[in-house]
Amino acid sequence: MREFVVLGTASQVPTRTRNHNGYLLLWDGEGLLFDPGEGTQRQMMLAGVSATQITRICLTHVHGDHCYGLPGVLSRMVLDGVQHPVHLHFPASGEDVVRALVSLASPGLDLLLHPHGNGGMVAPGLEVRPLNHRIETYGYRLVEPDGRTLLPARLTAAGISGPDVSRLQREGSLAGVRLEDVSVPRPGQRFAFVMDTAACTGAEELADGVDLLVAESTFSDDDAALAEQYRHLTAGQAGDLAANGDVGTLILTHFSARYEDVALLAGQAKARAGRTAVLAANDLDRIPFPKRQRGIEG
Repeated sequence: MREFVVLGTASQVPTRTRNHNGYLLLWDGEGLLFDPGEGTQRQMMLAGVSATQITRICLTHVHGDHCYGLPGVLSRMVLDGVQHPVHLHFPASGEDVVRALVSLASPGLDLLLHPHGNGGMVAPGLEVRPLNHRIETYGYRLVEPDGRTLLPARLTAAGISGPDVSRLQREGSLAGVRLEDVSVPRPGQRFAFVMDTAACTGAEELADGVDLLVAESTFSDDDAALAEQYRHLTAGQAGDLAANGDVGTLILTHFSARYEDVALLAGQAKARAGRTAVLAANDLDRIPFPKRQRGIEG
């Protein structure tokens, strides 16, 4: 199962309808929790997800609205009896803050700290790129390896069925039939998480070719000067990021409390997003990952 669960969509100031940040990506057997702000533990209960599903926690930076919910989430994991290791990724310059937050949590969790100080791979399939915010900030990108989609008609024509199908996939050829003869390339699915940044190369690299991009949309295009001052994206800039990266679906979030109706922001993003589908996130949304694209015969 692959699903994106929205736990909070506010920026620095929460509102009556929007909690601080918090996002859970369910990706096969993993659960990646991004930027747990205050109240994340409660939001998880309301969204119908469990702390036991979390295997990794990814912090973009250590501003409070992106990490102050960490002790509560860790304590809940202890209370729920989580036995598996939990990996915590964060910018190296924020290690003192992270260790202070972790020290507030109930003991008993197998928590592994992974500070990173440069762009690159931080776990299998998971990479980071530096962003342009007021403190050290990184975005995340999750990439599934490319594979192949089997074509039933070709398998039948080749006389391959039952256990021999799995054998062909493992070994690459069987009785003179190559895997390439009965399948087409299948691009791996890709996800990117871009939060708290001005437009920058790192954000572009993260967004390039992803199926699902989650991007901050703190300000309206009309407030571009504020966005530049605080190093955030406007809705239109988020749309540009998606269009230039040929993104499948863009989810907007991290809205300033000044906008009671984010339809304005969604409209600005859509106007510049090209063929990318655009969604303005609401708290407790559960968004299925876009369907896998079938391979194309080359």
